[in-house]
Amino acid sequence: MADHYETLGVPREATPEEIKKAYRRLARELHPDVNPSEDASERFKNVTHAYDVLSDPEQRQRYDMGGGQPGMGGFGDIFETFFGGGFGGQQRGPRSRAERGDDAMIRVDVSLEDVVFGAQREVTVNTAVLCGTCQGSCCQPGTHPVTCDVCHGQGQVQRQVRSLFGNVVTMHPCGSCQGYGTVIEHPCVECGGKGRVRERRTIHVDIPSGIDTGTRMQMRGGGEVGPGGGPNGDLFIEFRVTHHDIFSRDGNDLLCTMQLAMTDAILGAETTVAALDGNVTVEIPAGTQSGDIITIGGRGIQALRSTTRGDLKIAVQVATPTKLSSREKDLVSQLAALRKDDAPHLGEFQQSFFGKIRDRFFRQG
Repeated sequence: MADHYETLGVPREATPEEIKKAYRRLARELHPDVNPSEDASERFKNVTHAYDVLSDPEQRQRYDMGGGQPGMGGFGDIFETFFGGGFGGQQRGPRSRAERGDDAMIRVDVSLEDVVFGAQREVTVNTAVLCGTCQGSCCQPGTHPVTCDVCHGQGQVQRQVRSLFGNVVTMHPCGSCQGYGTVIEHPCVECGGKGRVRERRTIHVDIPSGIDTGTRMQMRGGGEVGPGGGPNGDLFIEFRVTHHDIFSRDGNDLLCTMQLAMTDAILGAETTVAALDGNVTVEIPAGTQSGDIITIGGRGIQALRSTTRGDLKIAVQVATPTKLSSREKDLVSQLAALRKDDAPHLGEFQQSFFGKIRDRFFRQG
């Protein structure tokens, strides 16, 4: 068995993030939808298994201590290496044609609206399904596998070899039936005797709330059906949250900006804005400044595997009018005359507007 670290191409002291990056790079290269070769399919399965072990802290610790380490087998493995059979002379018998299918992975783009409460999606995948003609038997309808006349159904043949221990009888897979113990004389024409065919099928995906780009969901049994009608592998779905023109997110909080008229900033106002889950009333306090954050509690994103929601945080940008009528100019001049103490003066250096917003967003969080 290959070393999991070598499979992913990372050193044994690799961090979880380095392991995750290595897996994503190999998965993009070896995924069956990108690379249909049999070798790539087998490597993809090995890479996925290696990542499942090394991404789990407990499994990785057991593996590092020798629980899954190659070269750590017992005496049975040593005798099998020398003699080709099971420890104590036990025969393995014929192997089954039904094998577990490959795992598969697809990527699904979701909108920020889908992330708020979760959503449902129909996704089409190209995968291996059970052959409808032979139902996984690999035989042409009306026919059956016949017992191999070389190994007589055992799947193994004996060979006598001379070794350091004298003449030793070893067991090897039968070359006539490839170890199955039976031979298919009339393979199914539809699947070529494999018990499965490739087909595009639609699956139903429940998208949980609170996911983020890179979140991966496992659907057990949702992967490819195995050769000979064997059990399905698993399907891994990796999500990517698409860009939204108005809202962005910080954890489970939604962030946006709002243009506010100068008069509303001075006197205060009440307005209604369209959030991702419907309209929300916003109370604007009198004397609001550019860069102030108005927080609407519980109108953000519902957390993953939870019913709690983040907040909607609105950063205010006060808009100064550039074109005024004569009447408006007169009124502003009267206001300026009443507020002579507000003359321009030097003060502390201020960051850019968006820099202040960023700092206040995170300071509030």
